[in-house]
Amino acid sequence: MIAPRLKVLFCGINPGLYSAATGFHFARPGNRFWPALHAAGFTPRLFHPSENRELLDLGYGLTNLVNRATASAAELSPAEFVAGGQRLRAKVRRYRPRAVAFVGLGAYRAAFGRPTATLGLQADKLEGAEVWVLPSPSGLNANYQLPALIQLFRQLWQRSSKRR
Repeated sequence: MIAPRLKVLFCGINPGLYSAATGFHFARPGNRFWPALHAAGFTPRLFHPSENRELLDLGYGLTNLVNRATASAAELSPAEFVAGGQRLRAKVRRYRPRAVAFVGLGAYRAAFGRPTATLGLQADKLEGAEVWVLPSPSGLNANYQLPALIQLFRQLWQRSSKRR
């Protein structure tokens, strides 16, 4: 779900089995992506995963680093992350989003050879786009509870809403 010149292109790690079965990003009940997106200001109301196309009208898109569905991102190989990073570079060159937000720190580190990357705005750009790294909103990621996710998502929203 991508279009030219988006404000932010959100890049998930890969589809979970539930998301693959439904065909919607971040679809598993308990995934905190949609609540964090709304609470941070990106959407005027809480969207259901089946409404993900409505994000395009707001200037936001969704993609995945790796397209292969798995029960856990731990099942992905380092080579899959690197290949996914190369495919994403091509998408960013083609569609020119203002920012790319990786929703998963470990995936960003593996795909782009940045083992010491931290959360937030990165110093490096990706094909001219700002790079943000956010924690995975998966219910499996107990390190970040919803309030912490919202705070990081809100930093991105504040910056993206000021840029034209």
